[in-house]
Formats: sequence, C-alpha cells, structure tokens
Amino acid sequence: MQSRLRSLTRIALSAALIAAGAWISVPIGQVPFTLQVLVVVLIALVLPPYEAGMAVAVYLLAGAIGAPVFSGGRAGLQVFAGPSGGYLVGFLFGTVAGSWLRRALAGRTAAFAADAAAAAAAIATVYLFGWAHIAFVLGAGPVAAFASGVLPFVALDAAKAVGAMAVARVLRSARIVSS
Repeated sequence: MQSRLRSLTRIALSAALIAAGAWISVPIGQVPFTLQVLVVVLIALVLPPYEAGMAVAVYLLAGAIGAPVFSGGRAGLQVFAGPSGGYLVGFLFGTVAGSWLRRALAGRTAAFAADAAAAAAAIATVYLFGWAHIAFVLGAGPVAAFASGVLPFVALDAAKAVGAMAVARVLRSARIVSS
C-alpha cells in the first residue's frame, strides 16, 4: 500500500510539474518555448517507465478535458490539432523512451552517460512527434517544419537537458527517488 501511494504521489506531482512548466512560455514561431521539456527529461531520468508515462498521460488528460495546463493557459482537444499537438503527444512517448533507456543503461555505463543518452532519447522523441505533426498534419513541408519546429529549440533544449540531469543527480543522491 505504501509503495502504491508513493507511486501515485510521484505521478501526480510530475503531472503538476509539467503543467507548471507550461506557464513559462515565450513565443518562438509556431511553437512556444516552455520549461516542459526540462520537466519531461527530469521525469524520464527519475521515474520508471510506467510512472513516467502515467504522469504525462494524467497531464494530457487534464488538458484535454479543459484544465488550463497547456502553454499560454490553453486547454481542450483543439490544442492537439494545433502546432503544439505533436509535441504534447511526444512528451508521452519521450518520457517512456527516456526512462526505459536510462534503466537499461543503469549499471552498464556511467550514470552521466546513461542520463545523457536518456535525455537525448526523450528530446529526440518529442522532436520526432512535433516535427511530424507540423510537417504532415499541418501541411508544412518536412524541411520547413524542421526549420521552424526543431532547429530553434535544439540549443535551448540541450541546456534544459543539462539542468534536468543535474537535478536528477541531486534527487538520486538525496535518495528522494531511486536510481
């Protein structure tokens, strides 16, 4: 019972952190800069895949049913049809992929290398879904979608990944989360 309560608490707090990251929003072209990628990477680094996926699923469900948790205080299913929709779905797959890779590499490689690989996998997955959504669903060409939906964010997201890795290391060393 205790471990289930801890798991549910981690899921709820992680979903709330993603929502909080959406409130820091700076418009850059079609898709805004937010702190959500930092939180998504952090979740991938500190939670097991099931909890990571559930945290993002709770966040997405809250936004879909009307809670103003998406960037700019937006909510509703229509957000998934807009420019940010692919990135939102990518958060789900990115956290699970990053978390799975982090755990697969743990103990087999240095913690820094496992964290870096997991962070890169999480961000690349988010980019893949976001890029595909802009390119195919919204009708932009693949090159134009990459230029507007990925390139402007690479350096910023790399910095966010480094920050998430530092926070994850502190959380693990303080035994707030498991390795």
